[in-house]
Amino acid sequence: MATAKRKLAGVDPVWRRILTEADQAVQDEPLLGGLIHGCILHHDTLEKALAYRMAQKLASGEMSEQLLREIADDAYDADAELGVAARADIVAVFERDPACHRYIQPLLFFKGFQAVQAYRVGHWLWTEGRRDLAYFIQMRVSEVFGVDIHPAARIGQGIMIDHAHSIVVGETAVVGNNVSMLHSVTLGGTGKETEDRHPKIGDGVLIGAGAKVLGNIHVGNCSRIAAGSVVLSDVPSCKTVAGVPARIVGEAGCEQPAINMDHRLIE
Repeated sequence: MATAKRKLAGVDPVWRRILTEADQAVQDEPLLGGLIHGCILHHDTLEKALAYRMAQKLASGEMSEQLLREIADDAYDADAELGVAARADIVAVFERDPACHRYIQPLLFFKGFQAVQAYRVGHWLWTEGRRDLAYFIQMRVSEVFGVDIHPAARIGQGIMIDHAHSIVVGETAVVGNNVSMLHSVTLGGTGKETEDRHPKIGDGVLIGAGAKVLGNIHVGNCSRIAAGSVVLSDVPSCKTVAGVPARIVGEAGCEQPAINMDHRLIE
């Protein structure tokens, strides 16, 4: 069985690296051997490991770990894009977060990554018409991780949410690929509107800590939103906005601000 796992990992570089790092982690800290074996080394694929980890974190007296794991397994079996997105998210966290030194860290320890993967399963349930179960996943993610993402929201790949405390993403929000955001970000509405009422965030956008983006507005590709800003109107591509309410204060500063992760405003 172990040989078969390694052969499968040979065509999956992200999973192969996770297995290698997990082996080393067990050697370095034997007291974590049970956790690492249970979460990683006992599984054939990243998808199986993700389902196990999600079930572990979200299980409660209302929904058992076994049931949650079966739900997640069904989602990963039905939609291969969930696993693709998870791999892109792992690489994004590793490349952008200076506190992340190994691929195993998001899977084992980072609640931003874990919350996004649980959201992805909830979104799959939503698109399958299983909306009450999707709401349950949303509720548990909010309770456990402090991250409240509506299962109807649409979120791309390569997402990095650093620290991930008090994140709110509304029902009709759209987040593009390769977006980075820090803690206490809100993608919300402006009142009691109905229908399409939440922000549309382009690809490669960097959203600073505590920023609020409100209403059915568009933030263009590769823009930056400064920490603490309140954005109430459209933001062109490749610009930096700051303030309350936010206004354009300059260019984005680089071609890929979400990857560069430079929040400084340079005069």
